[in-house]
Amino acid sequence: MNLLILVAAMVVVGLVMGFVAGLIWKDNRPIGVQGDYIVAVITVLVVGFLDWFVIPALGFSTAMRNLGIALEPALSALLVLWLIRVAKK
Repeated sequence: MNLLILVAAMVVVGLVMGFVAGLIWKDNRPIGVQGDYIVAVITVLVVGFLDWFVIPALGFSTAMRNLGIALEPALSALLVLWLIRVAKK
């Protein structure tokens, strides 16, 4: 059940980051609005699952895992969207 809630939360965070990217980089959507949302959701899911499984395997505490899951996927999504914009120029 925890994993299902985590996936739902990560999808919501991905959609929010796709929206925020549109606010940050106005009139610069090289892959379109839907592309931004799809890339953001995929990035958040991949980074979130890596944090969920890798951080405890490295011996960090549950608090560190939760902090990583809260911050890193969202920032990673913005980073990937920015890299796409730089690469498309």
